[in-house]
Amino acid sequence: MKEGPLTSLTHQPLLAALKGQRQSTPPVWFMRQAGRYLPEYRALREAKGGFLALAMDPEAAAEITLQPIRRFGFDGAILFSDILIVPMALGQKLWFETGEGPRLAPTLGDAAAIEALPADDLSVFDPVYQTVARVAAALPPETTFLGFAGSPWTVATYMIAGQGSRDQSAARRLAYGDPAAMQRLVDRIVATTIEYLARQHEAGVAAVQLFDSWAGSLSPAQFERWVIAPNAAIVAGLRARCPDLVVIGFPKGAGGKLPAYARETGVDAVGLDETVDPAWAHASLPDDMPVQGNLDPLALIAGGAALDAAIDRILGALGDRPHVFNLGHGILPDTPIVHVEQALARLRGRAA
Repeated sequence: MKEGPLTSLTHQPLLAALKGQRQSTPPVWFMRQAGRYLPEYRALREAKGGFLALAMDPEAAAEITLQPIRRFGFDGAILFSDILIVPMALGQKLWFETGEGPRLAPTLGDAAAIEALPADDLSVFDPVYQTVARVAAALPPETTFLGFAGSPWTVATYMIAGQGSRDQSAARRLAYGDPAAMQRLVDRIVATTIEYLARQHEAGVAAVQLFDSWAGSLSPAQFERWVIAPNAAIVAGLRARCPDLVVIGFPKGAGGKLPAYARETGVDAVGLDETVDPAWAHASLPDDMPVQGNLDPLALIAGGAALDAAIDRILGALGDRPHVFNLGHGILPDTPIVHVEQALARLRGRAA
């Protein structure tokens, strides 16, 4: 996608950047920008219940999606939901253990368990689409609305183990020991994700992000099969169904495999985690590809001169290509609001 003159996208800087048009000031949104660091989110959660109850309540989820837009004026609003809604549609039960994260049942440790999954229940997604419609109707016209889903490898790791893990050992063992069974599971996730994201777009999102949080745990050959190939299938399916939908790929931990991911998946833009040298990324990625990232969430917590220097380093490395400023992963719950304000002032003040 080649950089060109701004036309009808001028009123949405983020969407323009994702479509390959470099902005004088990079548009900005933060992963997990709606969440626990905001007092208004904590108050709503206390009033309404736990995370999953909020995510599946369209009124509450829409309000949470809009909170950081009202407070900070980010250029993008990211849907408040969770990547593990897809396993619910595939027949697993999802709940969250206090202080320990998500749990899924039954676990899928072998081919028999995968085959025993029931047919998809796509009605699980209906509250999400209702949330999207509410947010789309309420957003300022200059704000780009982003939906998302987990990429198949990352979703599969949770479905197989029933929870998150440090090294994704259960999924990696299955991928090596019974690749046919793993392929059947990944294929189901791909098909369901295409439907899910296409319907998000129909309800009002302009772009989507594919989160592959555990992409970094795979060897190069396994990365090709379980990260690149499934994400390429999702992108192709979305292109056929929603030609104007913009897709951001975020393979966290991909490292040196990132250029292959960018070339082979067909994504419109690629997100960098905080471990990626932005200067290396600029030199290694396709010249015309928009890049998103990649401030360390801990630099945002640190604030002060360290935060300013980190921001300047990223802008200096990526200033010659379409760039969306973001974190290298999600914003952390103990992030001071004044540091978010500092980051936005630094970004926007440079062009003043």
